[in-house]
Amino acid sequence: MSSLGASTSRFPAASYADRIARAGALARESGLDGLLITPGPDLRYLLGSRAESFERLTCLVIPANGETASVVVPRLELASLTESAASELGVRVLDWVDGVDPYALVAGVLPAPARTAVTDAMPALHLLPLAQELGALPVLATGVLRELRMVKDEAEIDALRRAGRAIDRVHARMGEFLTVGRTEAEVAADITAAILDEGHTEAAFVIVGSGPHGADPHHEVSDRVIESGDVVVIDIGGPVDPGYNSDSTRTYCMGEPDPAVAARVAVLEAAQAAAVDLVRPGVAAEAVDAAARDLLAAEGLADAFVHRTGHGIGLSVHEEPYIVSGNAIELTEGMAFSVEPGIYFPGQWGARIEDIVVVTADGCESLNTRPHGLTILPG
Repeated sequence: MSSLGASTSRFPAASYADRIARAGALARESGLDGLLITPGPDLRYLLGSRAESFERLTCLVIPANGETASVVVPRLELASLTESAASELGVRVLDWVDGVDPYALVAGVLPAPARTAVTDAMPALHLLPLAQELGALPVLATGVLRELRMVKDEAEIDALRRAGRAIDRVHARMGEFLTVGRTEAEVAADITAAILDEGHTEAAFVIVGSGPHGADPHHEVSDRVIESGDVVVIDIGGPVDPGYNSDSTRTYCMGEPDPAVAARVAVLEAAQAAAVDLVRPGVAAEAVDAAARDLLAAEGLADAFVHRTGHGIGLSVHEEPYIVSGNAIELTEGMAFSVEPGIYFPGQWGARIEDIVVVTADGCESLNTRPHGLTILPG
């Protein structure tokens, strides 16, 4: 076994000790013998580790019986755990070298056959040999871990606040970047640099959808030149330490907008505000979606809204809860998610307004405060 160092790019070790204990208890309540967590957001949530997934297995094993957790890791990847909380938590480090069967190491700390659940980020490359070694096919741990990850603690919420303020500062600088005559790609390069300058560790995504490209919700960037009169959708975000993401969309117009465009964006602004206003504990996620969707439908824009109203956010840009029709889960204090209705007119233009909100005891806190309406830039 090997000792590991510590890092400041994570929460205090006590946070991870609590998460591992609660994860094990939830696994036990679900009739499981343990959880198997390979690199990805779940491993970062439970251990503070930013290890990556390779062909050699790295796996956190959390026994459901309350015994000490173990992490199986290639010896040549031990450095990937130096910033984690493993050493402070007393996690057993089972390092291995080529020629040793890492799947047998996992099985060795669990009963046989073991009923386990695996993170949904586990590659099939590791899932199949693990299933063979354990004597039973694992199930997904999503149902266990979502109960933990959906509800953020105060430290997580503070990280999301910092991310929200950082991305707001980027939107506040949009007049520096978004000008007529530049390409989407040129604008995106400057936005990417600004995302880093304003405190993110990376730019997770940058969407610059100008003119007809704005009608594609997941357009990224192109060499299209931005023209006078264009409506431009800017959807940007990224993580701040210790890994919590921003995600905010605003819609801009290069010069005075066509009155019909302005009127439709005003309806969208009202729909987004109606959805945010409904957010509070006990309200169903689908009701928040309906608040935006019904208002748009009443104004003849139902067919222009082609996606869900929102998604959870945290260590992943998209996670539970999803704010979508059919999701009857009740909102709980501490849940964090986007509220982002949009309207799209193929071949013409599109618009989207997005804030991240956190459910509070009696409503919600919006983490993005930039103006929500159509922002007019020189055209």
